Amino acid sequence: MRKLIAALAASVLALSTAVAQTMPPPTVAARSWLLLDATSGQVIASQDPNARIEPASLTKIMTAYLTFAALKEKKLTLNQMINVSVKAWKVDSSSSKMFIDPAVPVSVDDLLHGLMVQSGNDAAVALAEAVAGDESAFVFLMNREAQRMGLKDTRFANPHGLPHPDNFSTAHDLSVLAARVIADYPEYYKIDSVKSFTYNKITQPNRNRLLWLDPTVDGMKTGHTEAAGFCMIASARRPNGSGQRRLISVVLGTNSDQARTQESQKLLNWGFQNFETVKLYAKGQAIQTPEVWKGSANSVKIGFNSDVLVTVPKGVAGKMKPVLERNDPLVAPLPLNSKVGTLKMMVDGKPVLELPVVALEEVPQASIFGRAWDSMRLWLK
Repeated sequence: MRKLIAALAASVLALSTAVAQTMPPPTVAARSWLLLDATSGQVIASQDPNARIEPASLTKIMTAYLTFAALKEKKLTLNQMINVSVKAWKVDSSSSKMFIDPAVPVSVDDLLHGLMVQSGNDAAVALAEAVAGDESAFVFLMNREAQRMGLKDTRFANPHGLPHPDNFSTAHDLSVLAARVIADYPEYYKIDSVKSFTYNKITQPNRNRLLWLDPTVDGMKTGHTEAAGFCMIASARRPNGSGQRRLISVVLGTNSDQARTQESQKLLNWGFQNFETVKLYAKGQAIQTPEVWKGSANSVKIGFNSDVLVTVPKGVAGKMKPVLERNDPLVAPLPLNSKVGTLKMMVDGKPVLELPVVALEEVPQASIFGRAWDSMRLWLK
């Protein structure tokens, strides 16, 4: 199953390459950037997506993800009060903080708002200690989760993103992390859309200016250090046919707050205006029912083990023609989800996408007499 999903992902990547050749991306004033269609899981366009960068406060997205996981597993609750350690209180005084106090316990809910709205480094340390006991144990969890997500070019050294040689990531990895937060914890992701938050009688605005400029933007996070430059991950949902479509932009290493906002908006607008996401096939939909030899059944339904969604330039979807190449003859036993062929989507006679086709039902072997009969039929065929 995992191999087939990986094959489908590779096919979508191939389509991304084809898309890039037909729709030139905009010029983006950043060191590296990437635009992801989170609905299809497809990268629409990118520049130096695997370049290693300092993620700055974008690190806090992983801190939030692990906190959300602890909430879902009921290891923490939003109303739970957390004692503030001196270490959390004394985190770099020149950096962004929510101004928690060792003398005043603070709720997990307030800490999450302090983390994602105010970008508080003190909140990051307090949450790390609440989830894992201490900061070093939490960093271990961060890196273990990064490995589980397949973030091959990411390493975390702390929960907040203050400069450290072992704290690095890429536009590609950060887009995967951002998409996972939205998909896995939508009930907590909504914190990212809060425009300002008041704690300890201090009100601070969300640094994501797009929340004021674009009503379709509902997150996600900004970051800045001298080495990283001004960075932003932004996400927006807009209509797509009868449904909704989500894009995630990752813009790293711009030269100002205004630039990261402007370039993120440019990418999102370009992606929504020039592309659409279409559903080619539904999970479990039988695209054919071919004959099976030597099986307990004479035929098998074939199709896909997940919805097939693709993002293409507007006007291309109607030109796509399916061509099925089966691995005939199909001989039992056929396990469920075993690959039985490849479906090629053609545009103007050229393949732009290849999808693995699988058996949607198991077909065991027939009796010895049935197998012998079909062996003779195959020999005469």
